[in-house]
Amino acid sequence: MNDNLYRQYHTYLKLEKSLSDNSVQAYEQDLRKLRDYCAAHGLDPVHAGFDDLQAFVYDTFAQAGTNPRTQSRILSGIHSFYRFLLYNHYIDSDPSELLQMPKMDQRIPTVLTVEEIDAIIDAIDLSKPEGQRNRAIIEMLYGSGLRVSELVGLKLSNMYLAEGYMLIEGKGSKQRLVPISPVAQEQFGYWLQDRNRLTINPGHEDYAFLNHNGHQLTRAMIFTIIRRLCAAAGIQKTVSPHTLRHSFATHLLQNGADLRIIQQLLGHEDITTTEIYTHVSVQDLRNAILLYHPANRQ
Repeated sequence: MNDNLYRQYHTYLKLEKSLSDNSVQAYEQDLRKLRDYCAAHGLDPVHAGFDDLQAFVYDTFAQAGTNPRTQSRILSGIHSFYRFLLYNHYIDSDPSELLQMPKMDQRIPTVLTVEEIDAIIDAIDLSKPEGQRNRAIIEMLYGSGLRVSELVGLKLSNMYLAEGYMLIEGKGSKQRLVPISPVAQEQFGYWLQDRNRLTINPGHEDYAFLNHNGHQLTRAMIFTIIRRLCAAAGIQKTVSPHTLRHSFATHLLQNGADLRIIQQLLGHEDITTTEIYTHVSVQDLRNAILLYHPANRQ
């Protein structure tokens, strides 16, 4: 497989598939695994057959004990590569077509209670220079259900505070309009006052959230901020920025929001992705038994 073909595949992922930079990197990393395997066995990935790919799958997954989610991601990358080859007439048939995706156990996401959200907010020290920024970050993640990548990439030019919404660029560069809650609007306004006092690094002027050096915040920094706040609030759950997104969706659903609306707010292409939020808590199950089972009626 020559480098020119590799560059063509990169362009295909970026322009024709409209994948995010993170997804492109993941797909290319998975393809390198296939290239390395084929090189070790004297094969060209372009001319690999189903048996070769099946052997690659066994060697990569079974022996390494790769979990089903990682397996699924790698197989998605392999399928994408061979669809690209087929689409561009490098091959006549897709040898990956019969490779079976692993069965995925549906995991119920970790969700914070409203009280835990309040505890995180109460743990923010507003006397510190970063305090108001961190308050605005929490309100944006929980109040609008943003992904962490969407938060760090959020630009002032895409925020319409007076109208109460923002233009979000999600996965695959797909755009959607997301409302900003009144609380988030207020807290972000306070952060803007602090932000205006920063010396902003050239090229970072339009990013909504910055560090003390005037640079765009990183995903890793958002994780660190949330981890520290949870520790200060005494929350024992494993919490990430995505936990706030899960909490946003779950609390909307519990309070009567339509699943289709939640799908649009989260930017899910498929409603089945959103349906994981239809889980019910153990407390809900317990209450149902207490309320409706005849043995508990008086």
